[in-house]
Amino acid sequence: MNGPLAGLKVLDISNVIAGPFAAALLGDFGADVLKVELPVRGNAGGDALRALPPHKDGKPLLWKAVNRNKRAITLDLRKPGGRALLLRLLPEFDVLIENYRPGTLDRWGLDKAALWRARPGLVILRVTGFGQTGPYAGYAGFARLFEAYAGLAYITRAPGDAPMHPGYPIGDPISGVFGAFGVLAALLHRAKHPEAPGQEIDLACTEAMLRILEVLPIEWDQLAQVHEPVGNSNAYVSPSGMFRAGDGAWVSFTAATQNVFERLCRLIGREDLLADPRYASNPRRMRHQPELNAIVAAWIGARPAAEAVRALSEAGVSVAPVYSNRDIAADPHFKFRNSIARAQDADFGSVAVPCVVPRLSATPGEVRSAGPAPGAHNAEVYGGWLGLSEAERAALARDGVI
Repeated sequence: MNGPLAGLKVLDISNVIAGPFAAALLGDFGADVLKVELPVRGNAGGDALRALPPHKDGKPLLWKAVNRNKRAITLDLRKPGGRALLLRLLPEFDVLIENYRPGTLDRWGLDKAALWRARPGLVILRVTGFGQTGPYAGYAGFARLFEAYAGLAYITRAPGDAPMHPGYPIGDPISGVFGAFGVLAALLHRAKHPEAPGQEIDLACTEAMLRILEVLPIEWDQLAQVHEPVGNSNAYVSPSGMFRAGDGAWVSFTAATQNVFERLCRLIGREDLLADPRYASNPRRMRHQPELNAIVAAWIGARPAAEAVRALSEAGVSVAPVYSNRDIAADPHFKFRNSIARAQDADFGSVAVPCVVPRLSATPGEVRSAGPAPGAHNAEVYGGWLGLSEAERAALARDGVI
């Protein structure tokens, strides 16, 4: 392993996206991550993410992306033999990531005291929808719930329309980013205080969503004002919106600062707007957003999207084409920076995944492999690490433990 986290060992017993995404972020920067799934029996078992589309030849592509840079074993923690094996593995690891409902591991005899007896100093990241405490602690947690509770779905729509979720469960990876950050904060504390006991991290995914929507609480607290949806307009900047170019493609535009607005006016030949007191500042322009948006829409609509984006960008005005994944793959900037990396994959040779973010100058991370098949490293871990014979492993498999 290379990267700044080389030598760090992470045991990922979480499922779906939020917890596994946190583990994969650590793996991007060199951590040795071992992914644990239920043994596969027919159509049952494995990480539930494997069942979600898209699939190719029956293989789960989303799973491969989310669980990159990991090894994988199967282990049923619901069985006493599975829990015993986990406790035998645990001394090898610095971090445990789990996303069971609060109290589940405790009922299985894997409470934090037992985990810390097996591995003193262990950092335990617990990922749930609503946290380890509170009236909602026992509720199921899924991205759409986080997005709804935290206020994102309420504001993601045009006025009068039904609330809308994003086209991807972004509540999960956002929570995963906070999870990885929490793990690193706890590890830094442990590095400074080696004698300190293990630390438990309570990550509520709904609170992670609240954290990125930071204006919502203060807006209500100080103004008693509900943050209403504005659709593709902008609640903070004018002019701004989503405009259709002359060739039918869509362009996202925003005059983000006073300087940008002035550049826009000069580019489109509307210097007269600069002398109009109604548009002298952004707060004033916000009161006249519809008429300003109409001016921008007419200018963009009179030319192809590529021409409009190039002219605005070269003039220093903030604008972007609205890309599909096909457009992303073809973009020259992304190609130049290798923003889409290739991960080695046992099924398809290699697959495209996002690059490591951010880029460290001295100790960069790397994408090594896509998510492996269930139990791909059972022999390596149970045989090599724990020294179980082939016969012992076969017996555990027959009993449904691995």
